Amino acid sequence: MLRRDSLAVRILLLHVAALTITAVVLPLILFWMLGREIDRLHAETMRRQADVIAQHFTTDPDGRLALTLPQDLRDLYSAAYGRYAYAVVDAAGRVLFSSSDATMPLLPLNDEGPAPGIHGGRDVMAGGSITRNISGHELRIQVAEDLSHRDVITDDIVADFFHTVGWITLPILLMLLAFDIVIFRRAMRPLVEASERAAAIGPARTDIRLPTSGIPSEVRPLVQAVNLAFDRLEQGFREQRRFTADAAHELRTPLAILNARIETLDPVRANQDLHRNIQTMSRIVAQLLDVAELNAMRIDPAETVDLSQIAVEIIEQMAPLALAAGKDIELRGGDRPAHIRGHAEMVRRALRNLVENAIRHTAVASTVIIDVGRDGSVSVRDYGPGIPPVDRAAIFQRFWRGDRTRSDGAGLGLSIVKTVMEEHGGSIEITDAPRTGALFTMRFRTI
Repeated sequence: MLRRDSLAVRILLLHVAALTITAVVLPLILFWMLGREIDRLHAETMRRQADVIAQHFTTDPDGRLALTLPQDLRDLYSAAYGRYAYAVVDAAGRVLFSSSDATMPLLPLNDEGPAPGIHGGRDVMAGGSITRNISGHELRIQVAEDLSHRDVITDDIVADFFHTVGWITLPILLMLLAFDIVIFRRAMRPLVEASERAAAIGPARTDIRLPTSGIPSEVRPLVQAVNLAFDRLEQGFREQRRFTADAAHELRTPLAILNARIETLDPVRANQDLHRNIQTMSRIVAQLLDVAELNAMRIDPAETVDLSQIAVEIIEQMAPLALAAGKDIELRGGDRPAHIRGHAEMVRRALRNLVENAIRHTAVASTVIIDVGRDGSVSVRDYGPGIPPVDRAAIFQRFWRGDRTRSDGAGLGLSIVKTVMEEHGGSIEITDAPRTGALFTMRFRTI
């Protein structure tokens, strides 16, 4: 059953409108062309008959014109027959010879082509005329035919043409509509099958894709785009499921450790160890919240951020943590603005994770250096053991840790940094710092 808002119904309605207009306009055009051609042929025939009459003019010794027609022509133009008439008109418009007693020309004197019909009572006269110079006399010979004569059938054909075509057009139109319905149903069948397959796609069946075989070429790009969107959704579902499983595992382990230490710690060290474990749990939860929030954040292309100002804020936040661990933190290039396009909170979280990661890995009594460049870059350098080249591609994966024996992190910080840079259309690089340590450089788009 076709619905009113379906594509097939819209196409059918437009097709019906086009066929209806064609069914009305085409017979009218054909009727006009047929009538015009009949008028032209009729006028040409009348002019040939006038030329025949012109061949029978003679001049007497006094110079007067005489028209002597043979018997067959006299019979053709006789009043008894009543189908044809002729008139010979001089330059002054006077009728010199006529097949009847009429004193008026049969046709307008200024007409050389097909002449309009002249109504005389019930008669409709139409014909043609020629001009000849005979013995110094300029004569216009007119021949006309009574179109209402019972032997004239061409006008009956023209008169009945429109009605006949009209009755033929209606069943043809209905037949075409029936064919259109069948054709549209067959043409829309692949789309119906694709929609039925799309209805089966859900969280439990994200592997289903719409078929592209048999799909019309005009719709195939849309189907391919939808399949690509399903691919991205499936990838997102897999990442969410993996993230949920990894997050549950990462939270379960610190909780188990915390519970065991509560039972085994002596009262003297209990407060210090519990405080450290609670800080680790808080850091993991904060990073998990960062990941969730980053997925929902959207960057305004017109928003600008001052990297120097953000670096100063990070220094103020992380300085107590660095000093408590016996390490220093230094800012370079923060005395001048460094504007970039980006989301302030996302950039702030990325830089904070880099600095926090550097503080954790740099050596005691060393310095973590933040360097803000004028080219839209900001780098964080530490004096730790560095990162082997073989691990530099893996460290940005969620929950990846080079040292699995450490329990002070969940391996989310660098993955957050990578996500922020991807959202900003920027990049992050890892190189070996001079002498020792690692150098992380984030590059943003400048204004």
